Amino acid sequence: MSGAQTIPPRSGTAFVVEKGQRLTVIDPEGGQVSDLLAFSQADPREVISNGRTFDYEETIKLTTGNRLWSNRSNPMLEIVEDSCGTHDFLLTPCSEATFRHFYADKPVHRGCFGNLAEALAPYGIEPDAIPTAFNVFMNVPVEQDSGRLQVLPPPTEPGDRIVLEALMDCVIGLTACSAYDSCGGTFKPIDYSIA
Repeated sequence: MSGAQTIPPRSGTAFVVEKGQRLTVIDPEGGQVSDLLAFSQADPREVISNGRTFDYEETIKLTTGNRLWSNRSNPMLEIVEDSCGTHDFLLTPCSEATFRHFYADKPVHRGCFGNLAEALAPYGIEPDAIPTAFNVFMNVPVEQDSGRLQVLPPPTEPGDRIVLEALMDCVIGLTACSAYDSCGGTFKPIDYSIA
């Protein structure tokens, strides 16, 4: 893939990244989250796992040098560049249910879950197979004493990026997030490229 592709606000896409290729995810305007999923192209039942990743990387603060692991304990992606350093791997993709729960006074949207389900369907990946996403640029601080979560606006500036090298052939799902709190109340595009 030559040149950057754009994911319009509140939408998503899916594509293959082959082993050794690098996926760059860019926040072109600043303040936008992107949900990222990875499935083994050889067997989509092998999927990115936050639990395995936290276990093997021994941290919930994932950045340059950390790898994202599968449910079968295989490394899938390695973060090789990260200009932001703030990402979330605790929260599930936003969905219609998310909007009903948190945003009762706002229009319901199918969210990242619905966008990912549609984009991944051609690869044989069903909605029930969608796991917790690696939420690129998402700002979810955890209070040390109570463990309480907050969702704050992303700290990104225009052009901030993360670069991930594929450690296996992967089907990637990627969004421009649709949730109000995650993106500070605004919705912007996400750019990506594969090299």
